Amino acid sequence: MTVTTQGHEDLAYNVFAKACPSRGTLEHVTGRWGGLTLGALYEGPLRFNELRRRVDGVSEKMLSQTLHALERDGLVHREAQPTNPPRVDYELTALGRQVAERLLALIHCVEGAMDDVLASRARYDETRGAL
Repeated sequence: MTVTTQGHEDLAYNVFAKACPSRGTLEHVTGRWGGLTLGALYEGPLRFNELRRRVDGVSEKMLSQTLHALERDGLVHREAQPTNPPRVDYELTALGRQVAERLLALIHCVEGAMDDVLASRARYDETRGAL
């Protein structure tokens, strides 16, 4: 499907279309653990447990599912070493680095705006009652 979007050239995919396969990848990238995993791997290759410690709060199961999805989408490369015990390293692919750079820009934007966000939340809660 080719779609013309405002300010962009013709695109082969349209994430706004329900059946577009790009929607699933966007969900993997922007989901709670996907974005944090990509951001953590931007710093360099990590083993599973190193990555789990870096992405504080993620369970083994969720990290494993996230890594599988990101690997399937071609964003993460999994390298298994034939050692005893087995050693598995995860790193970003070239595409994964491109996506992670953009995510990190968003992450830094949000982190830099947190004083304003927290002030806005306080004003909102004052006028509408704390939730």
